[in-house]
Amino acid sequence: MSTSPLSLQERLKRDGAVLAPGVYDALSALLAQQAGFEALYLSGASIAYTRLGRSDVGLTTATEVCQTLSLITERVDLPVIVDADTGFGNALNTQRTVKEFERAGAKMIQLEDQTFPKRCGHLAGKNVVSIAEMKGKLHAALDARRSAQTLILARTDAIAVEGFEAALDRAEAYLACGVDALFIEAIKTPEHMKVVCDRFASRVPLLANMVEGGQTPIESAKLLSDRGFKLVIFPGGTVRALIHNMQAYFKSLHTHQTTEPFRSQMLDFDGLNAVIETPELLALGKKYDA
Repeated sequence: MSTSPLSLQERLKRDGAVLAPGVYDALSALLAQQAGFEALYLSGASIAYTRLGRSDVGLTTATEVCQTLSLITERVDLPVIVDADTGFGNALNTQRTVKEFERAGAKMIQLEDQTFPKRCGHLAGKNVVSIAEMKGKLHAALDARRSAQTLILARTDAIAVEGFEAALDRAEAYLACGVDALFIEAIKTPEHMKVVCDRFASRVPLLANMVEGGQTPIESAKLLSDRGFKLVIFPGGTVRALIHNMQAYFKSLHTHQTTEPFRSQMLDFDGLNAVIETPELLALGKKYDA
């Protein structure tokens, strides 16, 4: 008899960190599931990069994120952690965001304390709202969810604005609201990672954000797990790999006027259909033929 997969909430109670790659659409989510990951991180930045061709500076809307989330959860079975930015407005906007994202299948919803328009957590020039305003948003989010299995992740960007100690104080205040996980963004040193884990890891799951070229030193999920983190995300790595390889493809096609020199680095027609499970889909369609 098959057993149901663990919920994200149950998995976070077990040993070891959950490694969640960044995804931005149903295809990237499917490939991550096929690779064997336990969870996915729907990156707001990656939606901005791929859907808008723009930077992560608050241009993406809640509707665009929710539409993307719905397509992902219809295609894959993995729990999805969703970047909800600032809640896309005030406490009431945050409530609507949480309700819509939960209905679309989110298993964890991340909310941050930046002002709006927000920007990537590893860009300069960020600002944060007051602790009181953020606590109001978090209480609104917790009240809005229909299931305790929908987890609320509180993120603070205060290190770059108010300093490391202030960020710890904010994390304490957010934890007191009853959130399910904490995310202290842009930790700059391994020593500060240790301080964070020593203070919080025994009380609440902590998320570590690995951004290639960002403010935080890149470490493996294993090392971060040993430090005490329970969630590890590489949110933009997927898009950075995509851009690197797509640039090479377009350069080759433009130079050679054919894909032949690039064929060894591509799937052919049958290979693509195997990945997206076209034979299985056609077989399912035959089941419903008259």
